[in-house]
Amino acid sequence: MTAVKKVAIAGAGVAGLAAAIQLAKAGVEVDVFESKPELSALGSGITLQGNALRVFDALGAWDDIREAGYAFVGLNLRAPGPDAPIVAQLPDVKSGGPDYPSTMGMPRPELARILLEHAQKAGAEVRFGSQITGLDARADDAVEVFVNDESAGEYDLLIGADGLNSTVRELMGIDIKPESTGMGIWRTFVSRPDDVKNSELYYGGPVYIAGYTPTGEDSMYAFLVEKAQDRFGVSDEEAARIMLDESRAYGGPWNSIRADLEAGAHANYTWFTKHLVEGAWNRGRAVIIGDAAHSCPPTIAQGAAQGLEDAFVLTELLTQRDAVDQQLWDDFHGRRLPRAKAVVEASVQLGQWQIDGNRDADTGGLIYGIAQHMAQPA
Repeated sequence: MTAVKKVAIAGAGVAGLAAAIQLAKAGVEVDVFESKPELSALGSGITLQGNALRVFDALGAWDDIREAGYAFVGLNLRAPGPDAPIVAQLPDVKSGGPDYPSTMGMPRPELARILLEHAQKAGAEVRFGSQITGLDARADDAVEVFVNDESAGEYDLLIGADGLNSTVRELMGIDIKPESTGMGIWRTFVSRPDDVKNSELYYGGPVYIAGYTPTGEDSMYAFLVEKAQDRFGVSDEEAARIMLDESRAYGGPWNSIRADLEAGAHANYTWFTKHLVEGAWNRGRAVIIGDAAHSCPPTIAQGAAQGLEDAFVLTELLTQRDAVDQQLWDDFHGRRLPRAKAVVEASVQLGQWQIDGNRDADTGGLIYGIAQHMAQPA
């Protein structure tokens, strides 16, 4: 028996689809409402730590993800300059346990496609072009959900997995929004040189952080982290030029990255944000997870993993209990809030050290410490 029989999910991102898969597998009727007209084919790459891979296995998607991604071990820290020497090699922590690689990179569109296919195969109904515009949670045991300004009916639970600027969070009356950390990031999807075997980060130089992560035998994504500024209206040509100019102080594989940018590789720009709902993530029969509940810079590459863990813990409780009661919510928040808070605070701290120019900061120690923390199951 499950605590819910019919669930609405806002958002077809990683957290929303993970929740949909687990609930549908348990026989729950699931409707996923995604505001975008279709699954986005855009995006660069994503870094997934072992604790994320552990959740994918529980979802039944691990085999497909392993085939589509690029597994690797460890993280190298390089110095800026034409020779780009490696100054530190961080030890490997298999945060998902011994059965999974420590880290995997993969194209974001591939991850989205795989999770969508598994959600639909499990029986979830995914509706694109469907924006949740209202909710009525006056009943103790149900919530009425409004989609595109019309009632979609009553559900036992509404899960808001609709991202940073969550509509569900706002409709629930939670007045917390993401704030800029003062950093912005350029990303591009390029070919992988043979000598790039794992993630590498360069601290210092003309930008705060430069780096790249392999995502396949022939691909990787590269990034430059700079001071946050208004870059959102620039043309594709100007975006490539900025990445070219800002990366010239970095040698090694950056020479190949620049060649791809000059050949037409697309670059995109976003700001780093931070927020954390420190109180309850639910209001009656509505709850937020993933980026709707917490966000942080990708300095530890734990954003997607934390959203996946939110979904896994919530659905585990919903499918193993027979009631949505205060004990369920207490258990959910007890398992998720401290862990998400630790990741947010550490991720923000890593960025702040760069902004402050703190050369004595123990960057490697903080990254390694969080990895050890994440090795304990959520």
